[in-house]
Amino acid sequence: MSNAFFDYRCRMAHTTADEFLRVVLDPGSNISWDTPPDYGAISDEYAVTLARARERSGVDEAVITGEGTIGGRPVAYVVSEFRFLGGSIGAATARRIIDGIHQATARKLPLIISPSSGGTRMQEGTKAFALMISITTAVYRHKDAKLPFLVYLRNPTTGGVMASWGSSGHITFAEPNALLGFLGPRVVELVTGSPMPEGVQTGENLTRVGVIDGVVPVDELNRTVASLIDILTPTVTTVPTVTTDPTDPTPTTDPTGLTDPVVYSSAELGGIDAWESILTTRVPSRPTLGDVLAQLPHDTIMLSGSGDGRRSDAVKVALTQIAGRPVMLIGQDRASTEPLGTNAFRMARRGISLAKALDLPLVSIIDTTGAEMSQQAEEKGMSGSIARTLGELVDADVPTVSIILGQGCGGGALAMLPSDRVLCAQNAWLSPLPPEGASAILYRDVDHAAEMMEYHGVKSTNLLDDGIIDGIIPEYPDAKEEPQAFLARLQAAIEVTLRRLHQSPDRVGREQRFAHYERLAAQV
Repeated sequence: MSNAFFDYRCRMAHTTADEFLRVVLDPGSNISWDTPPDYGAISDEYAVTLARARERSGVDEAVITGEGTIGGRPVAYVVSEFRFLGGSIGAATARRIIDGIHQATARKLPLIISPSSGGTRMQEGTKAFALMISITTAVYRHKDAKLPFLVYLRNPTTGGVMASWGSSGHITFAEPNALLGFLGPRVVELVTGSPMPEGVQTGENLTRVGVIDGVVPVDELNRTVASLIDILTPTVTTVPTVTTDPTDPTPTTDPTGLTDPVVYSSAELGGIDAWESILTTRVPSRPTLGDVLAQLPHDTIMLSGSGDGRRSDAVKVALTQIAGRPVMLIGQDRASTEPLGTNAFRMARRGISLAKALDLPLVSIIDTTGAEMSQQAEEKGMSGSIARTLGELVDADVPTVSIILGQGCGGGALAMLPSDRVLCAQNAWLSPLPPEGASAILYRDVDHAAEMMEYHGVKSTNLLDDGIIDGIIPEYPDAKEEPQAFLARLQAAIEVTLRRLHQSPDRVGREQRFAHYERLAAQV
């Protein structure tokens, strides 16, 4: 990237702090928290520089803080003003940011931070640089309170700001065409002798590679943030009426009065043939994760990647609601042409981490032919990636529900299985290996796959009898023959299960989960 291009990017019209707040906050809702900055003993030259910056920018420091409403919901804000010394961070700036974050935490407000900064103020040097750590500690105090922390990156954001609190959001968006990066391209070229390729340090590219979650124009941010806050705000709803048997108009209810489509006894379903179930789940027209996502509210927020530069279409991560209850959903997309590789598991782990950070129930959807088997997968640590995903899910201290939607093959399926409650579609299955692989190990051919699957007990009724799952979502006779009815039944099953877990917190969390799987080992 040439210096001329960098100069052009920096000359682009900056969204000022005032413009940002005028567009993003509801009209008339802005309340400033700022008090005059205290610089202590500074040189006359620096004092003149600060005076000029105040005159030029119309603000008294490089950030402004306060509160307002977005879509009627109260929020706190910390917003950079690039016209004040390039949005640089000095000691007074850092203290204002920290005070703003602490106030947001004390008032239990969601926080939106919007940096536009080149990093540390050169007039103050290393002392100011080290205060990026102090700002980050305030951010984590806010996160400890399970309060939403949204970052909106404006042009340009680089240096220590991008490498600390600017990259600490639960969700991170950027304005279009923003220059974003660890260091600005001019600095990179001067230090390394090589120019940064054009287009690398843009919000659009960082979204594409999974570093941030999307590019949102400033004039759409009010609606986007309002949707995010609404998703995280539970509403009271009723459970849809779903019968467990289409020939019986009377819905099955539990003692709470909730309609429950789940079958808890394998005897109610009769005989299921393992191989027929496997063939059924391999039919392309069977509902996939994409169909599940299509049933979710229109304001569902899909995360673009892992947050650290990895993404995969084989796993989707969604912040959404199910019947008025905010949830984090992670799911394997069997329809994806991309193999279930280490990037996919990294995305799943981001969903798990975010569920824990925001104290949200977690729903995991399993439907995979198995994890990627390749040189690349081995060299990127496939086994360790599966192990970390499995460990983080079993250790998550939030309500969790896993659904085996279709194919549950090998470690790829196991990684996303352990939960407070595990449900399984009637024709779904769980196997340690692909059926043909199991046959090949024992018989050196694939002709015994059906026999091996029956022997391994992979079908839903086996899993229920063995205590691996807690219930079965019926199919009449097959999800592909009744996709909408099946998907409604699936959503109702998730809702009923989440409500039961909410009403019985002693059945939720890592200790309950540990005890369950310890009992499972004792029963085998």
